[in-house]
Amino acid sequence: MFEEMLVRHGSPTLAGIKTGSLFSCACPCRLRLMTEIRQINRKLVPKGLRLLPLRVENGRALIYLYRPNALACDFMHHLTRSILEGNGYVPDRCNQCVVHLMRRIQSNGDFPHEIGLFLGYPPEDVLGFVQNRAGKYKCVGCWKVYGDVAAAQCVFQRYAACTRAYRQQWDQGKSIERLIVTG
Repeated sequence: MFEEMLVRHGSPTLAGIKTGSLFSCACPCRLRLMTEIRQINRKLVPKGLRLLPLRVENGRALIYLYRPNALACDFMHHLTRSILEGNGYVPDRCNQCVVHLMRRIQSNGDFPHEIGLFLGYPPEDVLGFVQNRAGKYKCVGCWKVYGDVAAAQCVFQRYAACTRAYRQQWDQGKSIERLIVTG
C-alpha cells in the first residue's frame, strides 16, 4: 500500500524529474510506519532516493520522498541559499537542512514555507509566496507561481504526464524498483 502512495504522490521524484515530493497518510501505528519506511528505503537508497517521516501526530504522517543529490544541486542557487540562510539553515549541509526542516515542522509554529525549496520549486516562487503571504500569484498548479508562468505550466504538465504514465505502469504490475530512475 505504501508503494502505491509513492507512485500516486511521488512519481516525478521517482522518475528523477523533481527533487522531492510531500504527502500525508494515515498512521494508526508509528512503529508499523517506521518499519514500512525502513523496508522501502532498502529499495530507494541504492537508487538515490530517501523517504522520511517529517511529522507523525494525531494518526497522520507527513512523508517526504526526495533525492539528496538533486537537493544539494538545488541548494547551490544563490537565491535558494539566501532564503535558507535567512531561516537558520546551512545550505552546504543538506542532511542537516532536512533535520532542521523536520524540527521546524514539528515545532507547532508557523508551517515553514521554505519547504518548497526542498520540493524543487523555483526559489523566486517560494520567495514570492512568503513575501505576498500566499496572495497576488500569477497562476496556481503544483505550487503558486510568482515568476515565470510559462515555464511553471510546462513543469506542471510534465509532472502530470509522468504521474499518469507511472500510475498506468503500476496498475499493470510494474514494481516500484522498476519505476525508479537511478540518480
